[in-house]
Amino acid sequence: MGILNVTPDSFSDGGRYLGYDDAISHALKMTADGADIIDVGGESTRPGAQRVDAATEIDRVVPVVEALSSRGVTVSVDTMRAAVARAAIDAGARIVNDVSGGLADPDMASVLASSSATWILMHWRGHSADMQKLAHYDDVVADVKAELEDRVEAATEAGVDADRLVIDPGIGFAKTAEHNWTLQAHLAEFVALGYPVLFGSSRKSYLGRLLAESDEKARPPAGRDVATAATSLLAFEAGAWGVRVHDIQSTFDVRAVWNRTRAESADD
Repeated sequence: MGILNVTPDSFSDGGRYLGYDDAISHALKMTADGADIIDVGGESTRPGAQRVDAATEIDRVVPVVEALSSRGVTVSVDTMRAAVARAAIDAGARIVNDVSGGLADPDMASVLASSSATWILMHWRGHSADMQKLAHYDDVVADVKAELEDRVEAATEAGVDADRLVIDPGIGFAKTAEHNWTLQAHLAEFVALGYPVLFGSSRKSYLGRLLAESDEKARPPAGRDVATAATSLLAFEAGAWGVRVHDIQSTFDVRAVWNRTRAESADD
């Protein structure tokens, strides 16, 4: 899943693809590089980000979704608003990547129930402006699994078919760096819940801290793609359905190596 931020303030590439032509060009390049899905988002969810209104979000994402869908690209819309999800589905989006897991907008479940779109339910505890204050867990793996199971139950009770649900442990969302590493190490436990799992670590700060250039200075986002590819490989090994990344080629390459090695092992 290739990340397409049509925003001015996303943490890694804010503003680079806000313009329509730049967004389409970058999405098509990601597809050419091997992306299976393009995830279009019009609202930054980086830590500390402030919300935009629904009309702005729709204006940013719908023209891009429509253009890519008309070219045969499988499009996901990264939104936690029902109105945006509905507009994007009408424009051709086949997946709704809801970082709030349905908690931010009570109308989201009815939009998904009345469509055939896949719904990605991410673990979430609050909006970006203050989400890191909520990063408290007794057992981060057990707690995140239980909260995701609650979201799955709410979705199915609202009429969304279970086979249209994907879960995401929410790396970086109300999580410390240690929480992120623990969730990464136990990703197979989320796969064992029986739903496809999306893993999204791309260029996030816990990787920057691991690769710190000094005690005070984390490696900048643009220097985290190799580490992201490594986490992608670990996610594939754990059984993840997909990974959400900024740099497609590095992830495509590690997946190619992984698939070729598995095929050779199967032949032995």
